[in-house]
Amino acid sequence: MTLPPLVDQHSHGTVDGELGVGSFETHLAAAAGSGAAPAGTTFFDSWTGLAVRRWCPPLLGMEPHCAPVSYLARRRELGAYRAARLLLRGAGIGTFLLESGAREDLSTAGELAATADGAVHEVVRLEPLAEQVADTSGTVDAFIGNTAEALYVAAQHATAFAMGIAFCDELPPDPREVRRAAARWLALTVRPAPGRAPDPALAQHLLWSAVATGLPVQLHCADPQSLVGFLRATAGFGTDLVLLPDRPHHRRAAQLAAAFPHVYADAGPRPGETLGEAPFGKLLFSTGARGLPELYVTASRLFGQAMARLADEWVGEEICTRAEAQRIAGLVAAGTARRVYRLDAAGSG
Repeated sequence: MTLPPLVDQHSHGTVDGELGVGSFETHLAAAAGSGAAPAGTTFFDSWTGLAVRRWCPPLLGMEPHCAPVSYLARRRELGAYRAARLLLRGAGIGTFLLESGAREDLSTAGELAATADGAVHEVVRLEPLAEQVADTSGTVDAFIGNTAEALYVAAQHATAFAMGIAFCDELPPDPREVRRAAARWLALTVRPAPGRAPDPALAQHLLWSAVATGLPVQLHCADPQSLVGFLRATAGFGTDLVLLPDRPHHRRAAQLAAAFPHVYADAGPRPGETLGEAPFGKLLFSTGARGLPELYVTASRLFGQAMARLADEWVGEEICTRAEAQRIAGLVAAGTARRVYRLDAAGSG
């Protein structure tokens, strides 16, 4: 199956500089949602580690499945920038939606665009935006006003907003509660970790404010079921919402995408988990990559293989024709993202 250049609707960028075995494995562990490997074990002995060893060495001029130490030696020989350039340009991704604001040690949109030779569009994360505003606002009134202005300014250049949210009411929060939450936020001497909103009322205020801009909003949610009321309440607003759930909730996210016209769901690199739950035009590919350029490669390869297997199965069972399978794969790979995020109107590559 031949896929169009992929649109990666959610990732975080790559780290700069050379990586030794320990630091490389730390990033592999983070990709698996884990801490450091116990003594005597290695995260190269994981699904992600095997995928890296299968798909990444050929892009650096080595045989697949080479020993991790040999692969990392080749990586250092090439240099971090050149290795990242070869990996990202070989991933098959033409357009990246890069979440900004959470970590300063990851590549910016401009840096990723230069390294990957692709179009990169910024997705503004709301929690760091609010933290930046709080650091320059001395009063509650200033914070409320500056937040509205920051959202307006961000909406002029961003492709979408993003936020982690566990629950949101069907109506915007009471302004008095928002002011109390803002006062508590400003009184903190130590901010919460990046990506965490300090108060439910303030988080919901930020989310409703982002919805009012009309840009698509990505919702990072452990279980999207808790957002059903909010999804129902925002129908007809003209703002698309994209659910990015934690595992094992991808199927439920796809079901909610099927239920609400303005809701879409992240399929990640494993589309088989969601294609049976929603119309194909409601699902979007993403790598979710953070740190290692190898993670862009492995996610895109995993997605391509999964779509090819599904196409063979559907065609073999006469569920659809080969041309229809190709069209469906193109929707999830890129077409739906280009429509939802208005990438063609933005003049992207």
